[in-house]
Amino acid sequence: MPKFAANLTMLFTELPFLQRFEAAAKAGFEAVEYLFPYPFEKKDLTAALRANGLVQVLHNLPAGDWDKGERGIACHPDRTGEFREGIAMAIDYATALGCPQVNCLVGKVPAGVSHDIAHRTVVENLRLAASELEAAGIRLLVEPINPFDIPGFFLNRTEQAIALIDEVGSANLRVQYDIYHAQRTEGELGNTLTKHFARIGHIQLADNPGRGEPGTGEINYPWLFQHIDALGYDGFIGCEYKPRASTVEGLGWREALTRAQ
Repeated sequence: MPKFAANLTMLFTELPFLQRFEAAAKAGFEAVEYLFPYPFEKKDLTAALRANGLVQVLHNLPAGDWDKGERGIACHPDRTGEFREGIAMAIDYATALGCPQVNCLVGKVPAGVSHDIAHRTVVENLRLAASELEAAGIRLLVEPINPFDIPGFFLNRTEQAIALIDEVGSANLRVQYDIYHAQRTEGELGNTLTKHFARIGHIQLADNPGRGEPGTGEINYPWLFQHIDALGYDGFIGCEYKPRASTVEGLGWREALTRAQ
């Protein structure tokens, strides 16, 4: 059976952030992930992980002003200095938290910037980030996002991400495969996972439509979990969904999966 990590940005949101670690552990999770650690002190996050016997499996590079709608700056040619500062910050936090991998949201193409310039900027930024993170013993991920949820996002499809990784040319760069985004953009989940399994570093889930928990939409998650197991995936799958009710009430899908094993 796959191992699941609670995404604390999406789950247990009725609680203050630092209290979500305890809630995740009480709900049976062994690992957590979330968007950004940077608003919090490293010592407080580390204490929350240790006190609850949790490991952290993922956070993102700084992604600009999230509250103003920015979703990454790796494709912004006028903000390469800010991106480089973000690499150092991500390494600092990931090292303190024992987090083995960091995801890069490449962002929405800025107005007035051509696709070619945005592409060149992304390649150069990812090449630098992959190198610096590798030196720190941290893997870099890059995530395709569906264009319906985030119009204008630079990276949308798995094949596009693979081509980008090939161009960057670093063995330290892999795909963060989000099942929800992939279903919305391209479908073919089983075949895509099989074809690109060696290039996938992390998996996340939510059902579609609605981005709810498994079992609330069209994706055949029991089959897909068996398929992911058969491929030999040994990482955590991040639960990055919006619970239809409370987080705990929505965990029936996980309990049913356990009973079925």
